[in-house]
Amino acid sequence: MTVKKLSATQFRNLKEVVVEPSAGMNVFYGDNAHGKTNLLEALWLMTGGKSFRGTKDADLVMFGCDKACVQASFVAQGREQTARIDIEARRKATLNGIAQPAANRLTGHFCAVIFSPDHLSLIKDGPEGRRRFADAACCQFRPLYMKVLSEYTRVLSQRNKLIKGVKSGEQPYDAMLFDVFDEQLAQSGAAVRKYRTAYIRQLQPSACEIYDQLSKGREALSVMYEESIDPQELFAQLQATRQTDLKAGFTTVGPHRDDIPVNIAGTSARLFGSQGQQRSAVLALKLAEASLLAKAYEEKPVILLDDVMSELDRSRQEYILNRIDGFQVFITCCDPSAVSELADGRVFHVQNGEIGEA
Repeated sequence: MTVKKLSATQFRNLKEVVVEPSAGMNVFYGDNAHGKTNLLEALWLMTGGKSFRGTKDADLVMFGCDKACVQASFVAQGREQTARIDIEARRKATLNGIAQPAANRLTGHFCAVIFSPDHLSLIKDGPEGRRRFADAACCQFRPLYMKVLSEYTRVLSQRNKLIKGVKSGEQPYDAMLFDVFDEQLAQSGAAVRKYRTAYIRQLQPSACEIYDQLSKGREALSVMYEESIDPQELFAQLQATRQTDLKAGFTTVGPHRDDIPVNIAGTSARLFGSQGQQRSAVLALKLAEASLLAKAYEEKPVILLDDVMSELDRSRQEYILNRIDGFQVFITCCDPSAVSELADGRVFHVQNGEIGEA
């Protein structure tokens, strides 16, 4: 998959920009708050996903304007295609001139993998960020998972609402109703775990190999899916912890409590990893995600790396610039000297929402 042209109009601080990138490495440098990350965000929207910065759709529109537009021409599935996102109160998508019922219908047509500094929470924070990573990656890898995850989330929300209602005295305790929710949650929870476990099992070899190359074999990475309880016993556990849940005010067991621990040299990357090691671990997971997508679609996704060079030594920076083979890559950085090792590709300067080739 290759982006041929990207245009953004009134998108954040990008008033009117057009970029025709290299099919390989593309570096965008400039001071902070000038629009580098906005460009990657515009590209990411082409996947059908929401902003990776957690922003509401309406906030993507340039201040003082009514709407924004992002459009990309790209080669995928052996032909040139176009995708367009129009943003007012919400996003509206068009694919090859045909209006889509929802923006997420672009999923699977335009594929990308994003690394941003916020993704360091995957290592630094608790299990929630790691589950979120697995879920988002799995939705692109296996689009049917979106329905599975949505069903689990829906039932979990309903059960939690019931728990809160009983705890507050707004509704009576109904054992049969709890049994219904417990059975549905156990079934959908088993499906969630099946997808997540399979994905992490496939991700691990590639992530470990990439980390080994990044670190020049100095330390080993490991990642695994860790279930909070035996998936075969989820229904029984939901029943056994019902009174605990009523006291807590929420469902205390299930896939929403699982973890995906990441270790470096046999120890917790969260507790003992250096800043560079943690950044390298997240990068390895993201590049492994790209590798799996390439196999699933028989086409390599676009790789978006926001401020990835910080806190990496020169050998790891050189790996990023010159050894991510066969992928189209978009990198942002502040210091142009960080790309001195770039062997081939294009370098763009970003200033005040304007982008020009350096």
